[in-house]
Amino acid sequence: MSMIDDEGVSNQSDNEHFEDVLNARLSRRGFLTGGMATAAAVSLGGVEALLKAVPASAQEIDQEATRGRLSLGFESVPVSSDDTVVVPNGYTAEVLIAWGDPVSNGPAFKQDASNTAAEQARQWGMHNDGLVYFPVVGSQRGLIVQNNEYTDDGLLFPDGVNNWTQEKTNKSLNAHGVSIIEVTKRTGFPWDWRRRRGKWDVVRPSPFARRITGMTPINIGGPAAGDPRFVTSEDPTGTRVLGTLNNCAMGYTPWGTYLACEENFNGYFRKNGTQTALERRYGITAAGFGYLWHTTDKRFRTDEEPNEPNRFGWVVEIDPFRPNSTPVKRTALGRIKHEGAWVQEARNGRVVVYMGDDERNEYIYRYVSNLPWKQARFQGINPLDDGILYVAKFHADGTGEWLPLTPDNPRLAGWSLNDILINTRGAADAAGATMMDRPEWIDTFPNDLTAIATLTNNNRRGSNPPSVNNPDGSTASGSARPPVDAANPRAINNYGHIIRWYYRQDWTEPTFGWDLFALCGDPANSLHGSTIVGDKYGSPDGIYVDPSGLIWIQTDVSTSTINTGAYAGFGNNQMLAAHPETRETRRFLVGPPQCEITGVFMTPDRRTMFVGIQHPGERPDDLPGDPLNPKQFSSWPDGPDGGRPRSSLIVVTKNDGGIIGS
Repeated sequence: MSMIDDEGVSNQSDNEHFEDVLNARLSRRGFLTGGMATAAAVSLGGVEALLKAVPASAQEIDQEATRGRLSLGFESVPVSSDDTVVVPNGYTAEVLIAWGDPVSNGPAFKQDASNTAAEQARQWGMHNDGLVYFPVVGSQRGLIVQNNEYTDDGLLFPDGVNNWTQEKTNKSLNAHGVSIIEVTKRTGFPWDWRRRRGKWDVVRPSPFARRITGMTPINIGGPAAGDPRFVTSEDPTGTRVLGTLNNCAMGYTPWGTYLACEENFNGYFRKNGTQTALERRYGITAAGFGYLWHTTDKRFRTDEEPNEPNRFGWVVEIDPFRPNSTPVKRTALGRIKHEGAWVQEARNGRVVVYMGDDERNEYIYRYVSNLPWKQARFQGINPLDDGILYVAKFHADGTGEWLPLTPDNPRLAGWSLNDILINTRGAADAAGATMMDRPEWIDTFPNDLTAIATLTNNNRRGSNPPSVNNPDGSTASGSARPPVDAANPRAINNYGHIIRWYYRQDWTEPTFGWDLFALCGDPANSLHGSTIVGDKYGSPDGIYVDPSGLIWIQTDVSTSTINTGAYAGFGNNQMLAAHPETRETRRFLVGPPQCEITGVFMTPDRRTMFVGIQHPGERPDDLPGDPLNPKQFSSWPDGPDGGRPRSSLIVVTKNDGGIIGS
């Protein structure tokens, strides 16, 4: 997302860094043959049974049935700049729901964007991102929960950002957040081929359909709840906040809840006075990202409400099966620009949560619950409220360690737990973590004790003049230029890379081994230094290990860079599949112009894939869209009859009803 992905709030600390570029650690450990677990299809009857439904990969399946049979069974699609979604021969991609469509029995989208704020609160939000499919009846019926990251206010209204009012602020807030829909696969009639192969529809009305927006009341939970730094004029308790903003990637829990992750929340706030150290560290500035909410809502005027920004930057837990439940911000997971919260159950039942902080020179984090999750819940403890937060340090010899972010860490002497949780970035600076090249999505291979993460890019890595972080955790907003190191081995890293780490016995071990899965770029161009085996790509963002173990990689080349400059010849953003052992990579999908491909999830039977298409037609200059020429760069998905491009969730199926990727 070009408007707010990397706006220059970068680290400057003098943490230890590796001075020499090591050869990429591309030797393959013979363990990646398993994949994410998946639940068997279960028909549930009644509300009580429905409430017990769990995500597709929260239970184990027989991995022996798939070992040794992984393959990429489709022909690569070519690079494309067309205003459409391209998928391989034998596949079909259809729009399931788009921005402004009702999530249940709400109002229809008006192509001139004249829907009101109240109507938007009942419609699919703008710029959808990370998603999860929660089975209700296996692979036939379920709930989809998807983040709505941000808005293009130039396209959100008939006259764009002109004549700004409180109504416009409310609509923009209501287009943010999270959208929940119920979906089903129609069976139809034997002679109807379209129905026979299964067409997915949104269930309307649905008792589970719901919008959680920038105006929805949300509780603050965990150790930091009630901290004085959360207190505002409207919330003297420091335990209740309105809304969740800029939700990017996601996670889900074994107990069937969804984790929305607040990323670039700082851009909605304006601070005209002198910044505090905490505000500098998180990028609260006078300019923001250009949003005008502060003109009508004092919450976003930091000079008047200095604690309001502290109430954002959290992981938000949502129960999709209880539509009247209140979401909760889980402070034990730390306050960063969260790029996902991927949950992995350890062998002893404790949960491990992996999180990236998506900005240049930020860090990779891990949270480990103190108790097995079932035991914690039996005792009335949320497993995400009671645990230890860690940050990663990668060593040059291919090992790494998790540094505890706790008051008893000698490097954090004088820090309280709440200090650490509210200024997690500063605590990680002080702990001596490894600055990474924009940590993005993280996924796991459960049976192989292996995690994999995307690092999108960092064009300042290894440039001059060198600058690094302040070890006292007081890093100021700036343009850090750390030297290259083993885990980030390329200077001016325009194309990004993918890293893996693994354990010997269990996910809770304090140390790990690591290697690089791929250095991105064009493998046919020696100047890129790419190690891709197959089709070129850059700026990896979303990553998803499907139930068979194949790796799906989504790209987020910024709109100012798509198919130009360093990315000339790469075409529109894309999604690729990679074999975990051979690293063979094939391009599976290409989106329309100016979009980002973000969010992907399969049904348990792997015969349906849900994919997010975000911000098609976005301007390359990061300005709001032109309401007088809204289709200047794209008219997808509605084409000539549409009034403006719309972010959408699409369904990809194989025409013969087969398994995706086979």
